[in-house]
Amino acid sequence: MSEPHARRAAVTGIGVVAPNGTSTESFWKSTQAGISVLDRVTREGCEHLPLRVAGEVRDFEPSAAVEERFLVQTDRFTHFGMAAADLALEDARLGQADTCEEPFSVGVITAAGSGGGEFGQRELQQLWGKGPRFVGPYQSIAWFYAASTGQISIRRGFKGPCGVIASDEAGGLDAVAHAARAVRRGTDVIMAGATEAPLAPYSVVCQLGYEELSTADEPTRAYRPFTDGACGFVPAEGGAMLVVEAESSARERGARVRATVAGHAATFTGASRWEQSREGLAQAIRGALDEAGCAPEEIDVVFADALGVPEADRAEALAIADALGAHGGRVPVTAPKTGIGRGYCAAPVLDVAAAVLAMEHGLIPPTPNVFDICHDLDLVTTRARVAETRTALVLSRGLMGSNSALVLRHGAAAASC
Repeated sequence: MSEPHARRAAVTGIGVVAPNGTSTESFWKSTQAGISVLDRVTREGCEHLPLRVAGEVRDFEPSAAVEERFLVQTDRFTHFGMAAADLALEDARLGQADTCEEPFSVGVITAAGSGGGEFGQRELQQLWGKGPRFVGPYQSIAWFYAASTGQISIRRGFKGPCGVIASDEAGGLDAVAHAARAVRRGTDVIMAGATEAPLAPYSVVCQLGYEELSTADEPTRAYRPFTDGACGFVPAEGGAMLVVEAESSARERGARVRATVAGHAATFTGASRWEQSREGLAQAIRGALDEAGCAPEEIDVVFADALGVPEADRAEALAIADALGAHGGRVPVTAPKTGIGRGYCAAPVLDVAAAVLAMEHGLIPPTPNVFDICHDLDLVTTRARVAETRTALVLSRGLMGSNSALVLRHGAAAASC
């Protein structure tokens, strides 16, 4: 890393609310076991829509995680965000909202791709069914992409630099990178991540315009990237929030440095131009490695974007080979999201959480439901692989054309750099 050691950005807290677990521990237990929770869509109003399979968060009660006064103001995607933020702060041992002693030193950065569709749909139905006097005042903010950033900061009393990345899927990685750069510039702590709730009827109808969306009926066959049976991606809800802070101050207060954000880069190649994404993703990987001061052969595992579209999968496999050279064919690659679905901006943040946990446990999680690989990748399938992992590469691409790559180093490895 080129930045001073004192301002190295560390991940000290992880909070997860995902289809396969509503805590970091339960998420990792299911992820490392390769458990797939993809199933038929059960959300009310979606029964007759062409989307058949998704990753739903079913073991989550908003009222148990969020105070009533915030619940009525916010959409499901923000409920996930506030709950995950609480878990991340607890993991980082940073206390409760009313104990924030230096509020201007803590900021919030989130990414969102769909916003509050469920809240917005309900209020619009009130508007057209009963009239404008039946539309609540929070309609103006609850659907907005920035709602989670705003509500987390208000609820927790954080007054430091805040922002939102309204982007496609790659925005989740970009949010983590923005947090790391804010820390390097002097901010003490940034809460960063993404949560999504795209399974309300209105949101699903909007997604049906994506040619890449899988409408397969069978959960085990609906999302199978890097195979001859690839037929698109399965959407998911939930997400993760991370506490990112200066490594030096984290160690001073006795916090566990779980990983450091070593390098990041992003490019843009245009909506659904999957052949061109090969060059764009490869360039993002090179940029991330360069910022991290990391040689290709130092990468111990790649968490793939894994769109599930043949052209996109081929482009990603080639991009890994282009950027990592001969090492690209040997490095273990995984895509645990095939067991929970692709949660838009939340998907790569969940991959970051999984990558940190993989490095801590020396265990690369498998890619559920994927067996017959048709690309030159060492894809981890069937069961987790024991491996010493000190440096991880996380990749993400968006349907609108963004490409992003993030390099993470294990906390113990970073301390020795």
